[in-house]
Amino acid sequence: MLCFAEKSSTGNKSPVWVVVSNGKKTSMRYNLSEIADLIKDRRTIYPEQYSSRKVAREIVENILRSATWAPTHGKTEPWRFTVFMGNETMRVAEAQQAYYRANTPEDRFSEHKVNRYATRAEATSVIVGVGMKRQESGKIPEIEEIMAVACGVQNMMLHAAAYGVGSYWSSGGFAFSDASKKLLGLDAPDDQALGYIYLGYPASDWPKSHRKPLEYVTNWIES
Repeated sequence: MLCFAEKSSTGNKSPVWVVVSNGKKTSMRYNLSEIADLIKDRRTIYPEQYSSRKVAREIVENILRSATWAPTHGKTEPWRFTVFMGNETMRVAEAQQAYYRANTPEDRFSEHKVNRYATRAEATSVIVGVGMKRQESGKIPEIEEIMAVACGVQNMMLHAAAYGVGSYWSSGGFAFSDASKKLLGLDAPDDQALGYIYLGYPASDWPKSHRKPLEYVTNWIES
């Protein structure tokens, strides 16, 4: 696929032209190659892999702002964020540890896991708590509100990757619990805590990954 830009006489954003496989030229509003590269470059990078470099507040604000442009049915904008920075990341670790101790059977209890909550919090300068604020009317189905927040998180992770910032979405267990809701200030019965996004600069090279070919996950129905 060949991509190249041509000047616009309107003063607006110059169109990007893409030559597709059939030889026809299609107008695009953005450089498709760069967008595709960014999407494929996003990675889950764990706090253990972060360097000591801090993520600046301005960058965090820009990452969060991108989340607010996710699709939202009825424009309910259900996403809610609580940002823990600096030493305050330990609040998340302490809540995780307390929940784990209170809810883990003795035969499955791991002191290593308890300690890992703390080491991960210490390794990252920013943790973003993610929540879904349910509309009182309940007009929009709950699943659609959760989907909207998830789209927002994807925006965040893409924006972070563009900055060279790694991200990790911690979910399950404590992350979805009432204790997590309390930590994030989600006080309505139908509100939900949806996890914690850890942000940090990787200490080594940006990791590589792969995905299954499209034909493994796609069914075409044509006439």
